[in-house]
Amino acid sequence: RAAAAALPAGARTALDAEESATVSLFKRNTPSVAFITNKQLRRASPYALDATEIPIGAGSGFVWDDEGHVVTNFHVVRGADEVAVKFQGDPKERAAKVLGWDEDKDIAVLEVAELRGKLRPLPLGRSSTIQVGQKVFAIGNPFGLDHTLTTGVVSGVGREIASAATGRPIAGVIQTDAAINPGNSGGPLLDSNGSLIGVNTAIASPSGAFAGVGFALPIDAVKGIVEQIVRFGEVTRPVMGLVLAPDGSLAQLLGPEVLRAWDRNASTTDVPASGGVLILSVVKDGPADAAGARGTTRDPSSDDVRVGDVVVRLGDAPVRDSSDLYRALDELRGGDDVQVRVRRGAEGREITLDMVMGEKVT
Repeated sequence: RAAAAALPAGARTALDAEESATVSLFKRNTPSVAFITNKQLRRASPYALDATEIPIGAGSGFVWDDEGHVVTNFHVVRGADEVAVKFQGDPKERAAKVLGWDEDKDIAVLEVAELRGKLRPLPLGRSSTIQVGQKVFAIGNPFGLDHTLTTGVVSGVGREIASAATGRPIAGVIQTDAAINPGNSGGPLLDSNGSLIGVNTAIASPSGAFAGVGFALPIDAVKGIVEQIVRFGEVTRPVMGLVLAPDGSLAQLLGPEVLRAWDRNASTTDVPASGGVLILSVVKDGPADAAGARGTTRDPSSDDVRVGDVVVRLGDAPVRDSSDLYRALDELRGGDDVQVRVRRGAEGREITLDMVMGEKVT
């Protein structure tokens, strides 16, 4: 049997069809991915009069349209005195204006006015149609290594993570095993056609390095947020005007005997007596105040705690904990008239409050 002929020195390795497609996808879309630097003013010493602008953090972003708008995570630019962006093939670092953000969903929009009309936006896909097992591609700047490509598959859909900025839950998140590391935040997650299906945002890892579980915000949800910011420079969200107790507080305050009595009186059977969200206080003249909601108080003579109302239903949605409440709020708008079911008093009797949602502008 004849020995296989050795490749001549310096011969170019032939790519198969899949490799060629991946290389083409990277070359086509990388010019639309930004390397973002968060710069903040710092004094060299307590006695220095002048502050120096130094890089505090870095992340990724991508071109949204031909008007110079770049989308990234809010936590990438949070607290920045100046934001700088850099694109592949452009030797110059460009100053970017933070146009607006939604801290609850960890999205921010930048504007690079001098590059208006010079940037190619990424084509939008649909995150609602993705399936577990399909290939995905992440482009970003992990550990400051600009324009890095990692590949993987969709490992799961419909996940829930906490916003890096506010801790509020973000639902419908895409899980992937494509490597996402510090610096990838805000970069695009693409399907095999090169269409944008998500915004890389977080990893689940005990060490802080990638451990096979990454998350991306679904583009279907991101699209509406970005369009609001581009059009109005802000995002509006519904608010109830409440200060809430941490989950699990009710059981500690009431004890098992009182909880058993509450269980007997509960008409919202899909929320246990220890569930719901306890109201610590009510914002004066806010929506909940106008609806007659009651906060938790302390008796000045006995020092006993008087438990406030406990929200167990918002509209048609049962509220077992704060995540349920925030998910239900995400489906509403300022001005919506909603029935809020609460448990009240020593026996936990349920009553319904009619509440008109207020509005929070970010």
